[in-house]
Amino acid sequence: MANRIEGFNFEQRHGKQRVRVARVWRNIDGRQTIVEWNVGISLLSDCVSAYTRDDNSDIVATDTMKNTVYVKAKECKEELSVEEFAVRLAKHFTSLYQQVTTAIVRIVEKPWERAYVDGQPHEHGFKLGSEKHTTEVILKKSGALRVTSGIEGLSLLKTTKSGFEGFIRDKYTALPDTRERILATEITASWKYQYESIFSIPQKTLYFTERYLSVKKALADTFYGPPKEGVYSPSVQSTLYHMAKTVLNGFPDIEAVQLKMPNIHFLPVNLSNKDNTIVKVRLFSHIPCFPAKQLSTAARIFPSWCLQPSPFIACLNYSMLMVSALSSSSVTLIWKLLFLLQVQFTHENFFLLVCCLQFEDDVYLPTDEPHGSIEATLSRFWSKT
Repeated sequence: MANRIEGFNFEQRHGKQRVRVARVWRNIDGRQTIVEWNVGISLLSDCVSAYTRDDNSDIVATDTMKNTVYVKAKECKEELSVEEFAVRLAKHFTSLYQQVTTAIVRIVEKPWERAYVDGQPHEHGFKLGSEKHTTEVILKKSGALRVTSGIEGLSLLKTTKSGFEGFIRDKYTALPDTRERILATEITASWKYQYESIFSIPQKTLYFTERYLSVKKALADTFYGPPKEGVYSPSVQSTLYHMAKTVLNGFPDIEAVQLKMPNIHFLPVNLSNKDNTIVKVRLFSHIPCFPAKQLSTAARIFPSWCLQPSPFIACLNYSMLMVSALSSSSVTLIWKLLFLLQVQFTHENFFLLVCCLQFEDDVYLPTDEPHGSIEATLSRFWSKT
């Protein structure tokens, strides 16, 4: 809340960032656990006099905040989640200091994962993972609470079952339609819990850690689809929406979820020289020439990939004149196949034959950084988000 000072509105906060702390728990059975946290603290407090009257008597020093992190970590005798530790810190600052009206605690957990040796979990060995577990806890002196958890750097990729077509096309558009591409992204996710006070938080040990792992699995599973057949993604936007909906449908104590999913592009490498263009195709040497209306019969004979039209195939389907735009080796190969198979040339037969040729994009140039900016928030109707 803004203060009115000398005819102005004045808002302020202060805190300590990048407080790094690691905590090890050693069980009597020899098993050990470690967490590493990067803690940030911001306090909203009644210390206006420090700004206007050179009076620091109401300030909680940032050095005090840093030391408090280490003391509170030491006081945690049993393993706890990063969310629980953030709540404990926020409760400490709002209850101990009468000047503090609100505490905001943000923590990023470094992903140390238990190591496995000969298939067995190591008692005290750990390796560094990839994605990071994050949390933000906002606690007011009144007891009002907001807990948000999240993931940073969740990189997911699938090599097929993805496309992008039918978008707005004008004189500035160079991107072709496609129904076959690599889909890769680096996800930043956050979700807000419905708990409004410390007393409403479940008392189960490591509850939030289990929730974090379950949400992460739900996001990844929805992105990939079933292990054998997968699921087709018509756009990153569509996949994002289904991922967010899966979280809200699966976890009733989550009231809102935000996803940021920028594209990480993998560009097919097409090599050429002055004499020819190198074209990679898959080819079947014995291809029955079914009429186009019997494609369902052909689909039972050939592998599914051989009947999935590529952008090249789609061009031929719509206009035979597009043949002239292909490289000489492509056209020569098609005509040789027609001759060897003694095909009576019809549009339908030709299209089916071309459907059995697929450019084999298997070498790519990965981009180093995510491109684009795709993000959205999905929340329940009653959410205050």
